[in-house]
Amino acid sequence: MTSNIGSQLIAEVPPEADAPAWERVREGVLAELRANFRPEFLNRVDDIILFSRLDRTQLRQIVAIQLRGVRDRLAARKLTLQVTETAVDALAEEGYDPTYGARPLKRVIQRRLQDPIAMAILEGRFSEGATILVDASNGQITITGAEPSPSPEVAETASV
Repeated sequence: MTSNIGSQLIAEVPPEADAPAWERVREGVLAELRANFRPEFLNRVDDIILFSRLDRTQLRQIVAIQLRGVRDRLAARKLTLQVTETAVDALAEEGYDPTYGARPLKRVIQRRLQDPIAMAILEGRFSEGATILVDASNGQITITGAEPSPSPEVAETASV
C-alpha cells in the first residue's frame, strides 16, 4: 500500500538533505499517519518507507516504461511507435504532480496518447506496417503516421 500522507513534509526537504533533516520528516510523517489511521490498522503495517520526490530523469524513465507497453501492444498489430524526446518531456511534465507523484502519468499517457491512437486505428488512419510518430510542440502532443511504402526495396531498407 502507498499513501501520500505527509507528502507535503517530504516536498519541503531537498533530496540531498542530511540525515537529521530526514529523521525530522520521518517523525512528522509518522505523526500524520497516527492522526489519520487507527492504531489497529497501523499495528498491522510491517514497515513505513519514505520516498523523496521524483526528479525529471526518473519521470522520463517511468514514461519510457509506460511507452514500452504501448509499443508492444502496437507491435502486435504490426504498427511501430516512434516518440520524440520532446514528446517524452511533455508527457512527463503533464503527468507529474508534486502531491501525487507519478500516479497521474499513466492517465496522461492513456488520455493523450493511447486513446487518440486507438481512435485513429479504428478510423483506419493507420494500416498494418505503419509507423506512428508522436511529437510535441509547446506542450501539445501531435500524432501523425507514416504509411509503409509499397516498394519492396524501401521495405527491405527500413527493416535493416
